[in-house]
Amino acid sequence: MPRTLLLIAGPSGSGKSRLTRLATGTGRAATISLDDFYRDVDAPGLPMSPLGIPDWDDVGTWDLAQAVDTVGALLRDGRAELPTYDISKSRRVGEHIVDIDDAETVLAEGIFAIDMLAAARAAGMTCEGWWLDRPRSANFTRRLARDLREHRKTPPVLLRRGAALYRAEPALRRAAIEAGFTPMSMRRALTRLGCAARS
Repeated sequence: MPRTLLLIAGPSGSGKSRLTRLATGTGRAATISLDDFYRDVDAPGLPMSPLGIPDWDDVGTWDLAQAVDTVGALLRDGRAELPTYDISKSRRVGEHIVDIDDAETVLAEGIFAIDMLAAARAAGMTCEGWWLDRPRSANFTRRLARDLREHRKTPPVLLRRGAALYRAEPALRRAAIEAGFTPMSMRRALTRLGCAARS
């Protein structure tokens, strides 16, 4: 059966995971997290940030080729094995099987969705991209609250990283639009996916 890949992009804290979680409940879409394709913290050649840690916002910390191959198999076969990534440990901790049953759309969310759109289309996938368009200040607050709650990194690192992401957000949005993403409010995205009533 022909299946469509819908890439959900947006800055960290914009609600990508929330959107995909709500969409799963409609039964018409299956969802995956592109964050599972991050490389391990001790992988050779990772780009480094001025903070002295890997620059997890650089696509070089992410395995684009594996993501394209795996998602392509999922769209083609309806089933694929994905890595399981633990952000607090900055490494893969296992694998998991994704079976999309009769879903016609696969939602894939993550900060590197922008980098995947052209590669997915080049690989022959039917693909669309949405950019979650939400206020920067709200993204900063949601991101910090989530990262502190989940103990993703130490508080000083989270604050410095959050400030850097805040400053970088306009450029990231421009890059998404130039790559072919459609700006989308959370309300409009929920409506398009048929899950506004669940929000």
